[in-house]
Amino acid sequence: VKTKKISAKEVSQFFLDRAQRLDTKLNSFIGLNPDLLQQAEAVDQRIAKGEDVGPLAGVPYGIKDMFCTKGLRTTAGSKILENFVPPYDATVVAKIKAAGGLVLGKLNQDEFAMGSSNETSFFGSVKNPWNTDYVPGGSSGGSAAGQAARLCAASLGTDTGGSIRQPASFCGIVGVKPTYGRISRYGIIAYASSLDQAGPMVNSVADAALSLEVLCGKDARDMTTADREVPAFSKNINRSLKGLKIGLQKEAVQAGGLHPDVQKSVDQAVAFLKSEGAEIVEVSIPLTEMAVPVYYLVATSEASSNLARYDGVKYGYRADFPNLSAIDLEEFYSKTRGQGFGKEVKRRIVLGTFCLSAGYYDAYYNKACQVRRLLRDQYLAAFKNCDVILSPVSTSPAFKLGDRIFNPLTMYLNDIFTVSTNLAGLPGMSVPFGFSGEGLPIGIQLTAAHFEEQKMLNVGAALEGAAPDKKKVPHVY
Repeated sequence: VKTKKISAKEVSQFFLDRAQRLDTKLNSFIGLNPDLLQQAEAVDQRIAKGEDVGPLAGVPYGIKDMFCTKGLRTTAGSKILENFVPPYDATVVAKIKAAGGLVLGKLNQDEFAMGSSNETSFFGSVKNPWNTDYVPGGSSGGSAAGQAARLCAASLGTDTGGSIRQPASFCGIVGVKPTYGRISRYGIIAYASSLDQAGPMVNSVADAALSLEVLCGKDARDMTTADREVPAFSKNINRSLKGLKIGLQKEAVQAGGLHPDVQKSVDQAVAFLKSEGAEIVEVSIPLTEMAVPVYYLVATSEASSNLARYDGVKYGYRADFPNLSAIDLEEFYSKTRGQGFGKEVKRRIVLGTFCLSAGYYDAYYNKACQVRRLLRDQYLAAFKNCDVILSPVSTSPAFKLGDRIFNPLTMYLNDIFTVSTNLAGLPGMSVPFGFSGEGLPIGIQLTAAHFEEQKMLNVGAALEGAAPDKKKVPHVY
C-alpha cells in the first residue's frame, strides 16, 4: 500500500467482498463496517500527499466484539448489549487506526467471552473453516475462523483463560497473549479484569510481532498497564535456537489423556528444536493440576461483579413491562437479566456470586487467590532453568459442534493447558504445527517469563518455518 502497488481501497474491497461471500458458511462476523471503503480512501489520499500513515497502512482488521468501536455496534455476543453503540474506541482500536489500520468489522464470540467453543453467542455458533462440522474454539472463535479463512488481513482477540491461543490452535493461525499489562484493557468489555488481555490473531509470527509493536504500551486510562518500553519485536526476530533452553512441562506431556495427534505434534516440535541446537529441559509446575478450579473461582467471581452493571436501567436490553411503574426493582432486574443473559453467563454469575458471598469468600475466592500466587511463583522458579516453556494448547484438536456444550465440566477442562498463563500474568502463544488425522490444525503453546515476548516470538518463528503441511488451506477458502 505504501509503495502504491495496490491501494488501501482495493485491499479493503477484496476482504469486504470475501467476507460477504464466504461468511455465510462460517458466521464469524456479527457486522461489517459500512464506512470501510471511505476510510480506506482517506488512507490513500494521505499516502498521495506524502504523509506517514503508519506501519499498518491499509490493513483491514477484524475486531472481536469485546472491543468498543466508536459508531459500530458492540455486543460482546450477548442479547443484553444487542443494540449498544459505543461513543468511543478501545485504546487498541484507536492505536490500530492511528497506525493506518482499518476496522473491517466486528467478529463473533462466545457471550461475554465465556466459552471454549464459540457456541454460546447470541448470534449463533461460529464454524471451523477447516471443517464446518467442528467448532473454531473460543471465546475468540470468530477472530480465529475469520482469520483462518482469510476474511480479514489480521484480527484482534481477547484471552482470559486461553481464548486467543485455543481457537488459534483449532483454526491453524498464530495467536499471541502478551504479558498482563503489556496492552491496555481500556474499552474492552470486562469479563475478569485481573485475567483479561488483548492480543493479535494473525497469519504469521511476523504479523503478530508487528501488531504487538502497535498495540503495546502504557495507557493513562488503564492503571494496570506497565510502563515498559515496547521492543521492536518484528525487527528483532531471531530464528536461531542454539544455546536456548526449552522447558518441557512435565505435567502437560506426561499426565496422559492427550489425543495421539496432539502428542505427535508435540514430539515433532521437540525433535525439531533439538535438531536446531536447543537444549530440552524438563520443568515442573505441580500446581498446574489446580489451575482450572482456581481459574474458574477467580474468573467467575470477577465476572459476577463486572456484569452487575447490565441491569436494563442505563443502557442495553430491558425486558418489556406493560406497566413499568407497577414493577418492583427485584422483578425488573431479574426479568431483564434473566432474558438478556444466556445460560453459560448466568451459570458463571451464580457461581461467582456464591464464591463472594458471606461465609464462602475466604474458603473459595480468597483461597484461590493464594493458590494463584503460589502458581506464579512456581513459574518464576521454572524460568530460572529455561527460556521458554513448551506444551500443548489443548488436549485434542477441534471437537464437533454440540459435543461438549451440554457438559460444562468437560468444556471447562478443555482449558487445562492455557489458564495457568493467565493466572500468572505470563505471555503465551499458539503456533500451528501439524494436523490431525481428520485434517484439523494443531497448535504448539509457548510460554515465556514476564515481558519476554521476544524469546517466545523467536522460538515461534523457528517452529513456524518447520511446520508440517504448512501450505494447506481451509476448505472454506
